[in-house]
Amino acid sequence: MLLRQTFLIVALVALPAAQAAVPVYSYELVKTYPHDTQAFTEGLFYLNGFLYESTGLERQSSIRKEKLETGEVLQKIDIPPQYFGEGIVNWKNRLISLTWKSEVGFVYDLNTLKVQRHFAYKGEGWALTQDGKRLIMSDGTPDLRFLDPETLKETGRVTVTYDGKPVPQVNELEWVKGKIYANVWHTDMLIIVDPTRGDVTGVVDLTGLMPNNQRPPGPDSVLNGIAYDAVHDRLFVTGKNWPKLFEIRVLPAGQLPRH
Repeated sequence: MLLRQTFLIVALVALPAAQAAVPVYSYELVKTYPHDTQAFTEGLFYLNGFLYESTGLERQSSIRKEKLETGEVLQKIDIPPQYFGEGIVNWKNRLISLTWKSEVGFVYDLNTLKVQRHFAYKGEGWALTQDGKRLIMSDGTPDLRFLDPETLKETGRVTVTYDGKPVPQVNELEWVKGKIYANVWHTDMLIIVDPTRGDVTGVVDLTGLMPNNQRPPGPDSVLNGIAYDAVHDRLFVTGKNWPKLFEIRVLPAGQLPRH
């Protein structure tokens, strides 16, 4: 099932560069940082020198503020045990989070991580990012939802497509230079999405960044977690229970990875 669901991305990477309708980019490893192997990463963002991370699993979900250089957890709140924590994003002085199947999200004070209120949505919650005007939400389908950041009501949608075909299981999101970077669940690929049309305009192949024999055991120890430092133009990625968080640089199409 997972192989069928990700056939679009696998097929794209297998194409010769001259035939690929969408460019495939590799990466350069810039720096490696420690990451908590107990963190089942669901959401990640960078703000004012710190990482904010949400973790999943029932009775284990949390939201943390972390020191990038050491991975030290500076603040942490546990999500109520009946909820499976998912994506997070900052908006002004608030932190907004999703849960997986409960159809409820939470708004926290960004400084204290105390709950201010909750909100409802239909379907599953997977990931959040924002473009400075709207929140952008994934739900495990090819659709991305746009939310009003104040009311948290849906204002529109766009379908993520490659060569006209919907891309399933769009997961973790990050706004990078006017585009949406998204992880595709159970792949080592990031897709670059045009936020207006939903077209995939590029694929970043992160194969080899965390070799399978260095990942924790289990089928879900996969790439998940994207953060961008817009001030210093730094891109960070990690995975569920991975021991490392990576700063990477996306290379031009056709250029081999630099590890």
